[in-house]
Amino acid sequence: VERTVQIMKDIGMFPLVIRKEIDAFIGNRFLEAVWREALWMLVDGVATTTEIDEAIRMGFGLRWGQMGLFETYRIAGGEAGMRHFMAQFGPTLKWPWSKLMDVPEFNEALVDLVAGQSDEQSGAYTIRELERIRDQNLVGFLRSLKDRNWGAGKVLREHDERRAVAFHAEPGPSDQPLVMAHMQVLPGWIDYNGHMTESRYYFANSETVDAFLRLIGAGMDYVAAGQSYYSAETHIRHLGEAKLGDRLTGVLQIISADEKRFRSFVRIMKGEICVATVEQLCLHVDMASGKAVPAAPEVWAKLRAIAAAQAGLAMPEGAGRAVGQPK
Repeated sequence: VERTVQIMKDIGMFPLVIRKEIDAFIGNRFLEAVWREALWMLVDGVATTTEIDEAIRMGFGLRWGQMGLFETYRIAGGEAGMRHFMAQFGPTLKWPWSKLMDVPEFNEALVDLVAGQSDEQSGAYTIRELERIRDQNLVGFLRSLKDRNWGAGKVLREHDERRAVAFHAEPGPSDQPLVMAHMQVLPGWIDYNGHMTESRYYFANSETVDAFLRLIGAGMDYVAAGQSYYSAETHIRHLGEAKLGDRLTGVLQIISADEKRFRSFVRIMKGEICVATVEQLCLHVDMASGKAVPAAPEVWAKLRAIAAAQAGLAMPEGAGRAVGQPK
């Protein structure tokens, strides 16, 4: 079991080990309960397949996907918490809200009812089209949760961070620009011109620089301890186009560094084409005082080693340019 759990974690999944052997899994049992209630509502003429699906995806499905059952109900209890929720809604357990212990008769009439309404609801799509719609929505939902470091997105972020550590665990600092981030242009990144919106170029730079900060030991644990690198100045150049579905790579070069600051130059690459560059000055700040201070010795040591290794690189084309400067 332990080996299986570790394998699943290594590939970015979330293993949940149940405490005792049962018929079906936890999720299967929930699905069966919801399925039985849905069949009764169909048989009793309470709702159609479309209306039942809308009740799920427009209502509790959105909440369950990020908080599950008990955390959702904890919020419903207000400031008084779960005990208040239980006191409020406990009596409803005796109300005739559910037919959970009973099931409608499974016969051809039930099959015709469910299949017919399902065809009306979704028959315009092939199964493959529905699968693509489902998977694209799931990816978007997971990415949103990942941005907020919540629910299933927290698992994905931690997996990416572990991969980043393993990917950049070379014996010593590289004397070449560092490939720090990979990303794909998503529908929400596109502006009214059909191109990647300006803010997403800054996001691509942030992903690249954040990965570099983790590499030198200035990740979220470092921030939680009260110190961080703040952006002091940023200059972006748009050199090409990035469109929906394009795969981008963030490549970082350190131009200069000392104990209190570093100057980075990030190339946003689409294959072999540079679509943008972002030059940035970051200051090391004590978050309590809001003042620039020297980085922790272990962070500065890693940064200094990388800066020294890259010192022989040519100054990047475009570094130091001002806005509107002639080519």
